[in-house]
Amino acid sequence: MLNYNIRGENIEVTPAIRDYVEKKIDKLERYFNDTPDANVHVNLKVYNDKQTKVEVTIPMPRLTLRAEERHEEMYAAIDLILDKLERQIRKHKTKVNRKFREKGNEPEFFATTVDPENGIETIEPTYEDNDENEMDIVRTKTFNLKPMDSEEAVLQMNMLGHSFYVFTDAESNGTNIVYKRKDGKYGLIETEA
Repeated sequence: MLNYNIRGENIEVTPAIRDYVEKKIDKLERYFNDTPDANVHVNLKVYNDKQTKVEVTIPMPRLTLRAEERHEEMYAAIDLILDKLERQIRKHKTKVNRKFREKGNEPEFFATTVDPENGIETIEPTYEDNDENEMDIVRTKTFNLKPMDSEEAVLQMNMLGHSFYVFTDAESNGTNIVYKRKDGKYGLIETEA
């Protein structure tokens, strides 16, 4: 059963919006044998009455679905979110089904489809497998992590034109990461030993 937690920032979550979100997200149930017992976290934001942002996170036992979308209209953003979530499920389903075929096990998490012509159940993906190599590592780099502070790391990142930079923190001697956020500001990820 999907349990909804819908929050609004600078917008009131009306019954109409809540109903629209729930009806759209409920369509994801068709991808599973049993409706997952999951909490659906939806965050609706409005910026300057012109731009909306919809964020959806659905943590489940075998995968976490997460998508965000910006659009001028709230309902259009919700529609686009559904498309993104369905693509994530189909991609994950294809990978899981490929592993099951290789190991010879029977899948139980994702729903199977029945071919109407011959009545045979199949676990084949419902879309082209073009994304099969999407997660292949195509390049490997090795470099020394120079000790520095986070400000110097941001400067190095900007000089290189990258969106993130890995470095050794001069004070803690830990491996840290600075990154450029979508809002143009910077973030810092500190690792623990």
